[in-house]
Amino acid sequence: MERPVLDPNVLDPNVPDPKALDPNALDLNVPDPIVLDPTGRAREAETAELIARGPATPVDLLGVRAWAVSDPLLLEELLKDPRVSKDGLRHWPDYDRAVRTWPLALWVSVRNMFNSHGADHRRLRRLVSSAFTPRQIVAMTARVEELTDALLDDLAGGAPGQVVDLRERFAYPLPIQVISQLLGVPREVTAGFRDMVDKVFATTLTPEESAANGAAFQALLEELIAAKRREPGEDMTSLLIAARDTESGAGPAALSEEELRDTLLLIVSAGYETTVNLIDNGITDLLTHPDQLALVRAGRAGWDDVVEEALRRDAPLAHLPMRFAVQDIELPGGVTVRRGDPILGAYQAAGRHPARYGDSGAGFDVTRPAKDHLAFGHGPHFCLGAPLARLEGRTALSRLFARFPDLAFAPGTQLEPVDSLISNGHRTLPVLLGPPAP
Repeated sequence: MERPVLDPNVLDPNVPDPKALDPNALDLNVPDPIVLDPTGRAREAETAELIARGPATPVDLLGVRAWAVSDPLLLEELLKDPRVSKDGLRHWPDYDRAVRTWPLALWVSVRNMFNSHGADHRRLRRLVSSAFTPRQIVAMTARVEELTDALLDDLAGGAPGQVVDLRERFAYPLPIQVISQLLGVPREVTAGFRDMVDKVFATTLTPEESAANGAAFQALLEELIAAKRREPGEDMTSLLIAARDTESGAGPAALSEEELRDTLLLIVSAGYETTVNLIDNGITDLLTHPDQLALVRAGRAGWDDVVEEALRRDAPLAHLPMRFAVQDIELPGGVTVRRGDPILGAYQAAGRHPARYGDSGAGFDVTRPAKDHLAFGHGPHFCLGAPLARLEGRTALSRLFARFPDLAFAPGTQLEPVDSLISNGHRTLPVLLGPPAP
């Protein structure tokens, strides 16, 4: 595809302002869109249909039409294409209506690096990136191991033969403790995060319920910021506050109060939910594929292989809203994504797509040579927290299966997805631990 030269920070003056366009005129009506199930219960069928329909196909996302891109080669290209923006305020004609009536309004209205483009994105990412350098991750390794072992000790102290929900007792508390320590969040504040984060990712709420949750979440973060201003510490929240307070008014380097709050919202939400699902899916994949667990125990594959294969096969976020075409983009097969059209990354489908993984894409194979999945995104918005998530996943899975070698699903277990078309995990993960290793 030949790409015209474009400054991604400036709208093309030869094209009308997208806010003046008629959103009903967007060319997303043929073929009939796939209506994504907000409960997540149709995910397997939706994944197969997205792949079957071609590289990009229209979907209905809680009443919003978007182009779902499932082909990993095309998705990679779009994720790094300057003609594709994450800033709905600037580049989505239907933004004003959506923030009033769409249940996922928070996903496009918060002001942080997730929803920024061009120079704004680079500025906001720079302020956060220092917390996720390789050196910082190495420094956190011992603490992640300590927290993991404490959770496993607690599990080992339970009654023999008792059914244990590993999502509740293990996959959830490890990431939330890690991210809370990174941000310097007091324990009493951490307790309030869980329900709020769950509701950010839930897609069965009404617009009113979603808006109320977003407002409560932002209010809680404002209280945290005020507390950290009074008593700063050696944590990321204090560092961001210092950047805000010292750079405020310094031109393009300034961090607004809204950006400060919403950056914390992003770090808490992304740092918790995605890693919970990584651990959840890694456990599930190994328990449902005991031959693959045997390969790891025999030394024919490593725990890094397990983490990467779980990320590929079961992306922690099945779909990730939302990107927008800055100008018309011609796609393979004669499809034109019009300026202002929303674009949805279909990461679950991309991770299983035969274009990259052949006919075995839906399988779980820890010896698979290809590790080039898109679970953490690609291009300028590649997830800064990927090294930390990988550390937590590797530590959690390796130590869990070493501590409980007879770990198995509880009899009669039927896993149910969380109520989300975004988050890709399970409501519960009921297991029998078996006797702990000496």
